[in-house]
Amino acid sequence: MKFNTKIPKGLKEYYDNELLFYRLSLLKGNLSQAWNHLERSHIIGQSYPFEHTFSHWLMLKFGFRQKNVKEVLGQVVRLLVGGWKSFIDHVPTGNTGGADVPPLKKMKLPQDLNTILNQYKPL
Repeated sequence: MKFNTKIPKGLKEYYDNELLFYRLSLLKGNLSQAWNHLERSHIIGQSYPFEHTFSHWLMLKFGFRQKNVKEVLGQVVRLLVGGWKSFIDHVPTGNTGGADVPPLKKMKLPQDLNTILNQYKPL
């Protein structure tokens, strides 16, 4: 069994960019675009415990900001179980991480993220 502990450097750059775009969108007040970047950060980082957990942490904070009880509760659950699923790389590919999506549902990857993630698949 392979344990995922550290995101590859190149993939980390894509992850960090999504978080930067999230913050910029938030500053501009474009909440739907900000949320989209959080979902993309989740997709990129979900196989790595720290990045996966951090995306859910930001989603929890976003839920509080929006006063969205469903999102807050959904993120609390995901924060409790998501990290260890990443550690053993047992995550549903493409899942966007929000409370509006079942936690174990696989989803179609956006084409650009599919291309990026395929570059970093373990051999």
